[in-house]
Amino acid sequence: MSSAISVSLLKDSHGVADCPGFRCAGIGCDIREKNDPTQLDLALLVPDKPCAAAGVFTLNDVCAAPVQFSKKILARGTGTIAGVVANSGNANAATGEAGLKDAQRMAQLAQDLLSADAPFLVCSTGRIGRKLPMSRVEQGIRTAAGTLGNNPTSAFNTADAILTSDTRRKVATARFQFDGKTVTVSGMAKGAGMIEPNMATMLAFLTTDAVANADQLKNVLTAAVNQTFNRISIDGDMSTNDTVLLFASGSSGVDPWAGPAELLFAFKEAVLMVCDALAEKIVGDGEKITKLVELVVAGCPRVQDAEKVARAVGNSLLVKTSWYGSDPNWGRLADAAGYARVGLKIEALDIFYDDVPALIKGTPQEENLQQWKAIVSKKRFRITLNLNQGNCDFRLLTSDLSEAYVNFNKSE
Repeated sequence: MSSAISVSLLKDSHGVADCPGFRCAGIGCDIREKNDPTQLDLALLVPDKPCAAAGVFTLNDVCAAPVQFSKKILARGTGTIAGVVANSGNANAATGEAGLKDAQRMAQLAQDLLSADAPFLVCSTGRIGRKLPMSRVEQGIRTAAGTLGNNPTSAFNTADAILTSDTRRKVATARFQFDGKTVTVSGMAKGAGMIEPNMATMLAFLTTDAVANADQLKNVLTAAVNQTFNRISIDGDMSTNDTVLLFASGSSGVDPWAGPAELLFAFKEAVLMVCDALAEKIVGDGEKITKLVELVVAGCPRVQDAEKVARAVGNSLLVKTSWYGSDPNWGRLADAAGYARVGLKIEALDIFYDDVPALIKGTPQEENLQQWKAIVSKKRFRITLNLNQGNCDFRLLTSDLSEAYVNFNKSE
C-alpha cells in the first residue's frame, strides 16, 4: 500500500545536517599511518540528547569487535543511545580480546568527553587483522568531540571520514509534511568493495526527527535493509563489519505510530527511499566498476527462487566480465540462471535488455542484436529474466567487473 502523504528525496542532500536534533564531526587522525593530513578517518554522530536507536549487522561468522560491541549494547533493549563513533582505515576485525577492549575504549571515551548519561555505539571499517593505533584514535575522538556541528561542512566531513576505497561521499535525505510539521530522514553511507549481503562492506548511519522507540525503529530499519542493502552485490564477498544504524531524535514531535495509517506508511517509505538511494550510490561507486546493472528476476514460484537466480546471475564472473566488455551475451545469463537450480524451464524463459527482448519463450530474438549491444554499452541498464512460472520477483543491483578491480585489490 502506498502512502497518501507525498514523500520525496532532496535533490541536493547535505546528509545528516538536513535532520534536526543531531550534531556531527569528521576529522583526520592518521589511522592509516600514512602521514596524510588531508585524509579524514574518524567520525562522531551525536543526537542533541540520547535517543532511541536500532541497528542491523553483518551475518558473517567472523564478526568485527565493533559489531560485537554495538550488538551487545543494542541487545540490552533498555535506555537510549548517546551516538556513534566510527573510524575508517582499520576494521578492528580478527583482533581478539584486545580489539574488543579497543572498541569499548572508543565508546567510553566519547561518552566521557561529552558527559553523556547513555552509551555510544562503535563502528570501524578498513583493513582486517590489524590493531587500531589507539593513541591516534583517542586523540581523534577528543578533537571530534570539540568540533561537533550541525551544518553542511560538518556533515560532509563526517560522511567523508567513513570512506575507504570509495571515490565519493554518499548521502541522501527524504522529507514529508504532516499536520504542518516536517519529518526528515537523512543518511550517509560508505561502501565500494567486498559488497554482498548480508549486507556489504558498508556502514550506513540514518537519522530522523520522528518520534519512535527502539523496537519500532528496528522493525522499520530491518524491512528497509532487506529491500535495499541486502539486494546489492559487486564482488560476492561478505564483510566482517557491516552495520546500518537508525537514530530518532524525536525533535519534530511527529509520532508515526500515533497518527493515521498513512503517516506510518510515509515514514516507512522515507526510510526505504533513503536506504535505496544510498544502496544505489554504493553499487555505482563499486571498486573500478564501469557499469551499474539493475537485475530483475520475475515469474518465480517463490521469492527465494527469484533471489537465487538473481544472485547466481549477478555474481557470475562470466556474466560480469561480458558486461564490462559491452557484450550482450544472454547465453551466460541463461546458464547462470539454470545453475541456480530452481526448476527453470528454458522453453518458458524470457530475457530482456531494458525493454528489448533477447529471448522469448526460449527462442532467441537475434534481430535485436544491435539494440542489445547499445544497451549494454550504457553506464546503467536493466536486465529482466522472466521464468514465467509464478508471480514472485526479486530485484538486485549489481555491476560489471574489470581488470582494474583485480589490479586494485592485489595490494589492498
